[in-house]
Amino acid sequence: MRKQSQKNFQLASRTNVLALFLLATNIGELKGNEVNTHPKLQVIPSPDGTIMWVWLLGPTSDDRSYPSRTEGLCMSRSIIGRVECGRTHLEVSEELGIAQSVISRLWQRFQDDSNVSRCYSTGRPRVTTPNEDRYLAVTAKRNRRSTASDLSRQLSSATGTTVSRQTVYRRLGHIGLYARRPVRCVPLTATHCRLRLAWSREHALWTPQQWSCVMFSDESRFSLQSDSRRTFIWRAPGTRYHQENTIERHRYGGAGWLVWGGIILGSRTDLHVQSVTMTGHIYRDVILEQHVRLFRGAMGAEFLLMDDNARPHRANIVEECLQSEDITRMDWSAYSPDLNPIEHVWDMLGRRIAARQPPPNCLPELRRALLDELCNIPQDQIDNLILSMPRRCKACIASSGRHTPY
Repeated sequence: MRKQSQKNFQLASRTNVLALFLLATNIGELKGNEVNTHPKLQVIPSPDGTIMWVWLLGPTSDDRSYPSRTEGLCMSRSIIGRVECGRTHLEVSEELGIAQSVISRLWQRFQDDSNVSRCYSTGRPRVTTPNEDRYLAVTAKRNRRSTASDLSRQLSSATGTTVSRQTVYRRLGHIGLYARRPVRCVPLTATHCRLRLAWSREHALWTPQQWSCVMFSDESRFSLQSDSRRTFIWRAPGTRYHQENTIERHRYGGAGWLVWGGIILGSRTDLHVQSVTMTGHIYRDVILEQHVRLFRGAMGAEFLLMDDNARPHRANIVEECLQSEDITRMDWSAYSPDLNPIEHVWDMLGRRIAARQPPPNCLPELRRALLDELCNIPQDQIDNLILSMPRRCKACIASSGRHTPY
C-alpha cells in the first residue's frame, strides 16, 4: 500500500496537478463518489478503490480572489487528473459540462509536452516597425493639425507601408498623443507677451491684503441662442438627427444682453444689463457714477479699479471722471483675459443659464435669469478666484508671457 501511494504521489507531481491523495482509512466517512463539503475540494476514488484523489477546483460564485487565468489553469489540471484516474473523455465531458473535443486536445497537449498551460503567443504581427512609429510621431508633432488619414498617406508615400486610421490612433496613443480640439485663445504678439510677463512679475508677490483692494470688472454678452455647446443630451447610436436630439440655433447667436459686473474680495457689484454696446458716456454715467464710485467711497484711497483696454474705458470723458472722483486705475496688460478672474464668473453664469429648465425663451426671461443666477453664485467661489491671482501670475511667468491654463 505504501509503494502504491508513493507511485500515485509521483504521478501527481509529474502531471503538475493540484491534487492530494488520501488513503481510504484517513477519509473516514467519505466513500465511493461522495463529495466533500468543502467548496474548493472534490474527492474522487482511484480505480482500485483505495486511493482518494482530491482536486482543488476553481473559485466559487462568491469568491473573487482568484484571477481568471488561475481558474482556467486549475480546471485544466482537474481535467488531466480525472483522465489519469481512469475516467474516459466522455465521462469527464459530461461531468464538467465541457466539450469532449476540448478535453481531447488538452490531453493530447499534455501527452506531448507534459504541460496544461496555454502556449505563449505573440499575436498578430505589427504592421509598422519602430522606425515607422517614430516617423508617425515626428510627423504628427511637426504638423499638429494633420488628420489620421493624412498621416497614413504620408507614411505610405514615405515607406510604402499602408496602415488604417485606427492604427495611426493607436501608435500615437502609445506615446501620449490624442486627437483633441485646440483651445481658443486671443492672439498674442511678442509685445503682448513682454508686457504680460512684466505685469506678472510686478504683481506676483502681492499679498491677499493688496488684492482685496482691487475691483475686477469687465463686460460680457449673453445670447438667447448661445453656441457654447455646454448642453449634453443622452441619445442612442444612429439617432443624431432625430427631432428630440437636435437644437435649432441661428448662425450668429441671435438677440441677447450686454452685461457689466465687478467683483471684489468679500463683495460684488449689481449686474448692469443693457441691450446696446458699451460707449464712453454709458461707462461714465452708469458704470462709474452708479457702481464704482460707491465702492471707492466705502474703501477709501486704497481702492483700485481694474478694467481692460477697451476703447470706451479709455475715452477722455472717462479719464476726467476718474480724476474728479479720485479713482485710481490699475495698470493692465492688453489681451489678458486669463489674468482677470471675472472671466470665470461669466463662465459660471453661462453654465447656470444653460442648465436652467426650461431655458429662457425671450429677452425678458434671459434678463431675469442673469440677475437671479448671479446672485446665486456663492461669494466664497468668487473670493477663491480673486485669491488665485498669485498663481495666475506665476503661471504667466512660467509660460514667458504666453497663454496660461487659466
